[in-house]
Amino acid sequence: MGVMLAGAILGAKRGGLAIVLLLALVAVGLPLLSGGRGGLGVFFGPTGGFLFGWVAGAFVVGALHEWGWRGLTPLRSFAYAVIGGVGVVYTIGVPWVAINADLPLLKAAIASAPFLPGDLIKAGLAALIAVTVKRSFPLISKAA
Repeated sequence: MGVMLAGAILGAKRGGLAIVLLLALVAVGLPLLSGGRGGLGVFFGPTGGFLFGWVAGAFVVGALHEWGWRGLTPLRSFAYAVIGGVGVVYTIGVPWVAINADLPLLKAAIASAPFLPGDLIKAGLAALIAVTVKRSFPLISKAA
């Protein structure tokens, strides 16, 4: 959800850079990932592609929100979050799993599928938060 919120609230450039900063802190060993994981090793494991996908995902979510900022609705924000925060991230992460785990792409996609419902719920929450923030404190309109 952080990837979607970073892009939606901070915009493409700042959102993507926020995720780059997070990953840099993880790379130097700070335990910022789930389960208190950190260090360079997490980038080379089976889920490392999802981490790299976060940067692209935040950028795409931000770009879509910047593009549709004036007419932003919760449904539109949800669509943007799903496209960037789920679609882009999975497009990078699933092939990485397939290569790292020596699985066919379809099996890697099936193995990742159980995470989709939770990610869609996170996209919905991120959309509601983004629209609320837009109404209260429109960062993107000032930055774009």
